[in-house]
Amino acid sequence: MASSSVSAADMAAVKTSSNGMWQGDDPLHFAFPLLILQTLLILLLSRILAFLLRPLRQPKVIAEIVAGILLGPSALGRNKAYLRALFPPWSSPVLESVASLGLLFFLFLVGLELDLRSVRRSGRRAFAIAAAGISLPFVCGVGVSFVIRRAIPGADEAGYAPFLVFMGVALSITAFPVLARILAELKLLTTSIGETALAAAAFNDVAAWVLLALAVAISGSGDDRRSPVTSLWVLLSGAAFVAVWMLAVRPLMSWVARRSDAGGGGDAVWVAATLAGVLASGLATDMIGIHAIFGAFVFGLTVPKDGAFAGRVTERVEDLVSELLLPLYFASSGLKTDVATIRGGGALAMLALVIGTACAGKIVGTFAVAMACGMGAKEAIVLGVLMNTKGLVELIVLNIGRERKVLNEETFAILVLMALVTTFITTPMVMAIYKPARAPGRRRLHPRKLHGPTTSAPSSPSSSAAANAKELRVLACIHGGHDVPALINLIETIRGHTQPRRLVKLYILRMVELTERTSSILMARAARRNGLPFLRPSRRGGGGDDQIDVAFGTYAQLGHVQVRPMTAVSALHTMHEDVEAVAEDKRVSLIIVPFHKRQLAGHGDEVENLGPEWRAVNRRILREAPCSVAVLVDRGFGGGEQVSSEQVAHGVCVVFFGGPDDREALELAGRMAEHPGVQVTVVRFLDGKAGREEHSEVTLRPSEAKNVEKSYTFATATVNGHREKELDEAAVAEFQQKMGAMVRFEERVAAGNVVEEVVAIGKSREYGLVVVGKGRLPSAMVAELAVRPAEHPELGPIGDALASAGHGVVSSVLVVQQHDMNADEVPVTVVQIDGHAQDGELGKDEVAVP
Repeated sequence: MASSSVSAADMAAVKTSSNGMWQGDDPLHFAFPLLILQTLLILLLSRILAFLLRPLRQPKVIAEIVAGILLGPSALGRNKAYLRALFPPWSSPVLESVASLGLLFFLFLVGLELDLRSVRRSGRRAFAIAAAGISLPFVCGVGVSFVIRRAIPGADEAGYAPFLVFMGVALSITAFPVLARILAELKLLTTSIGETALAAAAFNDVAAWVLLALAVAISGSGDDRRSPVTSLWVLLSGAAFVAVWMLAVRPLMSWVARRSDAGGGGDAVWVAATLAGVLASGLATDMIGIHAIFGAFVFGLTVPKDGAFAGRVTERVEDLVSELLLPLYFASSGLKTDVATIRGGGALAMLALVIGTACAGKIVGTFAVAMACGMGAKEAIVLGVLMNTKGLVELIVLNIGRERKVLNEETFAILVLMALVTTFITTPMVMAIYKPARAPGRRRLHPRKLHGPTTSAPSSPSSSAAANAKELRVLACIHGGHDVPALINLIETIRGHTQPRRLVKLYILRMVELTERTSSILMARAARRNGLPFLRPSRRGGGGDDQIDVAFGTYAQLGHVQVRPMTAVSALHTMHEDVEAVAEDKRVSLIIVPFHKRQLAGHGDEVENLGPEWRAVNRRILREAPCSVAVLVDRGFGGGEQVSSEQVAHGVCVVFFGGPDDREALELAGRMAEHPGVQVTVVRFLDGKAGREEHSEVTLRPSEAKNVEKSYTFATATVNGHREKELDEAAVAEFQQKMGAMVRFEERVAAGNVVEEVVAIGKSREYGLVVVGKGRLPSAMVAELAVRPAEHPELGPIGDALASAGHGVVSSVLVVQQHDMNADEVPVTVVQIDGHAQDGELGKDEVAVP
């Protein structure tokens, strides 16, 4: 697999493409078909490994390196026939050339991500931590190199100076890109410890590139040993390159960014010029004698970080680089790693020594200086662990060392495994050691709901804050621009009165999945402060989410609604934590979340499914939210377009069975009915089975045999059935008295299939929106539906029936859940018992539903 074994004559004999197998050609003997197959194998295996490592929160680079190791001589490559067929020696330069092109642009993105001004602003503490975090491991690496040169055969063939420098850099480096992704994943990116770690890693990164340039300058190529004069010329030329690029190219790129941001339709020209600049910079440093990636990195530093230009360039480049080309580079590192060369107790001892020295040097050095700077012991340890992150940049250093013949096969394999181990342990160690405490104001959840027994007026948004009785605070979560029209129409409907206008404060939280893309990390840094989403001002100029800002800004002006936009960039398994934190911090009364399925406009009944991960986000929000929650199943509510207050004209049907969730839905109906353009109909279902109310009740019994993902869940809190009935009757009576002729109220006796009757309402085309309660403390009619097969159990039996595509419902659906701190939900079985049964006859955790 080593490129050194391939002669120029061998490469000249290689043809690019074949004539096809029907003409007798074997495609695997031609460069391009073989490259395609190698790429497919690497991408497939790395994706599978990334999926398997996802529960451990491992960065993608781990999976890509391991994929290369498995495909290479350490595992599958032990079969020589496989290795000759799929990864013959002549294919190595082709694969590595394509991968190196991806590496060139990736290092440009790293420079684009690194803001030198923030490095300068980070202060002495970050500089001191970075200095200790690189100097002590560097010294340790130099010390270990003496041991390795004696213990590993062939390690002493390289010159002393380059070997010492490469070993020192390998042990002292911190991978800034990987660290940023780990911090973002753990929601530490904008916390105090995260900002310190990132600033120190930025210092470390700059120092590491300088040391790497020094190591490359003093090392020859192959058996060539450079004279001190040659190395000095390389270093001086490299310094001159940096000076020219920072003094001349940087102002030029600022001018390019301004011209591009100004518009005019020539944005593609400026992006193309920037990409050409990456290639030219790489060529310049390669001609100097420093690796081409150094030029790409420096050019990335010259691009201004303000404005939208850097973001547009990143979006054009990062997908191709990070998803296709970069995995090839790290997999090629794994392909060159032969773990079998680490044989015997001595080699394993060297591996343990290198890993132990790398961890101890980085963690101890960082810990000591962090403690001296006034940080707590736990934070100092965590900072040391974070600074011990290797990965991307480490592999680049090792590959250059191998290319320059500074590191032999066994030393290279030991250092690759060291990089894997140190990066692998970072996230688990930080999660085990550091659990940041929430702010004191969020330690206790306040029972806020739209309707509560202590509130004299049904329209009060909070039972815990009488001062806010006239103001409704809503947190609306969105995935993207397609959620905006229905959400604005829903907020306008819920607001009620337009003259005089009722005070509404609307917080918009755009939920964005955190990925390992550079743009995702930049967005996470821009959207969070102190670890949480914060209110951001509206931005000018182009951008992906500016259309969302414009839509809500227009609604705020025309509808006299206070709109506060925020963005939550988070891993999906922790997205609910951001939603809950914002809801608690802003003391909202209602969270609105979009259903994970939505009907595509203009495509008939075709439905877009965002996937089980987003569905799990909704389930967690419903389970842990500090206030009432409503799930919107949008089927083009309001015609699929945003309309003004004067243009609102649609019917709303509220289905009422009884229970806290249905009473919350009834409270929303009271608000909606006050809007002059909304016609509200309340349909109350009464049990039509003979003698039900006098002679029997339904008992819900927890069932451990049922799967919570496929069964409806109900609250098992002890309730007073008669008290619930009284609250239902009081709520209905108060609603009728207050609304009067403003609302059409009808009672239906449910003698047959209640699900069919509710679905008929949604299919009637009479209503644009159907509002139902989730039914966690259900009436007997809803409780009997617990045994039905559930497609979307998080919506409750009635909401699920209306949301399921197979029933032909055309109305949008709003499923409401009232906040209850004590409601634990479990799957249940339904047991019919005599109504004269005493409370003492019920089993443990059984709940009687009248």
